[in-house]
Amino acid sequence: MLIKQKQLDGILSGKISLAFRKWKNLSVKKDSLLKTSIGLVKIADITETELSQITDDDAEQAGYDNAKALISELEKTVNGVIYKIQLSFHSPDPRIDLRQKSQITDVELEELTEKLLNLDKFSKQGKWTTKVLKAIQENPKLPAVELSVKVNKEKEWLKTNVRKLKNLGLTISHEPGYTLSPLGEYVLSVLPEKTKKSSGV
Repeated sequence: MLIKQKQLDGILSGKISLAFRKWKNLSVKKDSLLKTSIGLVKIADITETELSQITDDDAEQAGYDNAKALISELEKTVNGVIYKIQLSFHSPDPRIDLRQKSQITDVELEELTEKLLNLDKFSKQGKWTTKVLKAIQENPKLPAVELSVKVNKEKEWLKTNVRKLKNLGLTISHEPGYTLSPLGEYVLSVLPEKTKKSSGV
């Protein structure tokens, strides 16, 4: 579930507590946590609704001026069920503290290396983690569409897999592009030797 930055800021301040979506298939679950730029957002409840049931108060809680503006936005999607989603700020993103580390223990490094090796192992595209990390290091804030050319992958593949690296605390997203986090810089500096040992070289 994508939430615009303006709405995220409202959620963080407490001014926004609702979201409305028109989906063919429900893409979030009650009590789930969404990772966003402001931290973790909790989905407190989800109910089906109709355009006629949306009030001005609902719209204001969703960050719109009135019901008419919200309904106009929802009508842009032709097919689907309208969902009324209650949400709130839950907590800071734990990845932020993680990615600021410029060094970690040997045990933490082994665990992180194992996760990277598994990403390579179970990828249909073959080994990619080190290649993508190096590409980001060498091309900071390069738009995803251009960075994808550097690694010879499709743009959507790149965005999906960089998100996996971000979840490990190794990258930071920008508009546009990405950079390595302090943790990412450290891991990349020691990764070749660690992966050699893990592969028995």
